[in-house]
Amino acid sequence: MSDRKSITPAHLYRNNDKLIGIGNTFWNTSYENGVAGVVGDLQDGVFTMADGHEFVNFTVCSYLDLDTHPKVIDGAVESLRRFGVLDHCIPRTRVQTSVLLELEESLGELFGAMVISALSTAAASTGLLPLIASGHLGNGTRPLMVFDKNAHVSMGNAKPACADETEVVTSRHHDLDFLEDKCRTYERVCYVVDGSDSLGGYAPVEELAVLQEKYNLLVFYDDSHSLSAYGERGIGYVRSHAPILDERTITVATLTKGFGAGGTAILLDGYSEDTRRLIERFAGPLGYSQKMNAAAVGAAMASAEIHRTEELNRLQAKLRANISLFDSLVTTEQAEATFPIRVVPMTDETVVEAARKVFAAGFYTSPVFFPIVARGTAGLRVMLRAGQTEDQIRRLAAALIQAGALPAGAGPRPVAK
Repeated sequence: MSDRKSITPAHLYRNNDKLIGIGNTFWNTSYENGVAGVVGDLQDGVFTMADGHEFVNFTVCSYLDLDTHPKVIDGAVESLRRFGVLDHCIPRTRVQTSVLLELEESLGELFGAMVISALSTAAASTGLLPLIASGHLGNGTRPLMVFDKNAHVSMGNAKPACADETEVVTSRHHDLDFLEDKCRTYERVCYVVDGSDSLGGYAPVEELAVLQEKYNLLVFYDDSHSLSAYGERGIGYVRSHAPILDERTITVATLTKGFGAGGTAILLDGYSEDTRRLIERFAGPLGYSQKMNAAAVGAAMASAEIHRTEELNRLQAKLRANISLFDSLVTTEQAEATFPIRVVPMTDETVVEAARKVFAAGFYTSPVFFPIVARGTAGLRVMLRAGQTEDQIRRLAAALIQAGALPAGAGPRPVAK
């Protein structure tokens, strides 16, 4: 008999046994039914698989279809030619070309903030949140870190690192009473939350601003899903609605979704250039030799120029029209919201089969299940985009209803079991 010690996991901030033990069953079923791991060639908005099956992808985050815009593609190519290198692989704190500086200056003007670029929002959150936890990014006070229960995994994965610096707790989704109680109890609190989340919905930005003003609350937002799709010049939901735009609000937002390029923008207000240096030197992945490459920068520069034109307004208007059309056809909990994501309710038992039927009809909608959503709240995720046609949306709605969705106006949404 071995006298070696076994390790008992703490499970303070994550539980892979539960995550994989339950979630993998859904994933395996999705693969077996051909609605995960799908491979095809994309041409004119339609995917074609090796067996000839064609489908329109209704689960893609390029809400304005800027990822296929000719100016964005040309911007990527021209940037490579101009700078003569894809990725000069060395930390920017050592040596850099001017490519990132030009992008950050352009985005800073566009969004009205100091901008620091990053390879991804996951890298940005991984680097920034522990600095907030230690008080080095903020007012010098180690805050209580309150993570929203539904905060994206790219933020939630930073909990252990934050817990090495300060106390970490998890709140129920958008629980303002819980948050205010913590603000009364602790000298400083930081709330970590999605400004716009991947299952449809916005943070209570204006209510949070009241707590920021009253208690000096720091809010860390990931507003990736609303950037470009929402607000004047595509500034996103948070910056459109948050009256507190100073050092108490920090926002990260990907440039790969609505913006149609690559990388991430960190939006800072009221911070000095010393803060920029601190982040570049000590914010984990942001200080490594992993940064936006020249092609991604060129694409982002081109997209930024589109954001300064009337074309962005036309694309946003088309997106809103497509959202309204879908809501007039299918019942969802998100109906009538400006958010471009809808989750069509199904049950845990029917969601994968429903996705298979919709896929067979020529449309891809991703089945979402635990741990993507809470157990018992499975559904088909639909993402509306500016480039989708009225015919495509109407045919998708018909396929969803055939697969078990309720038509709009048919009564309350089904309760998932």
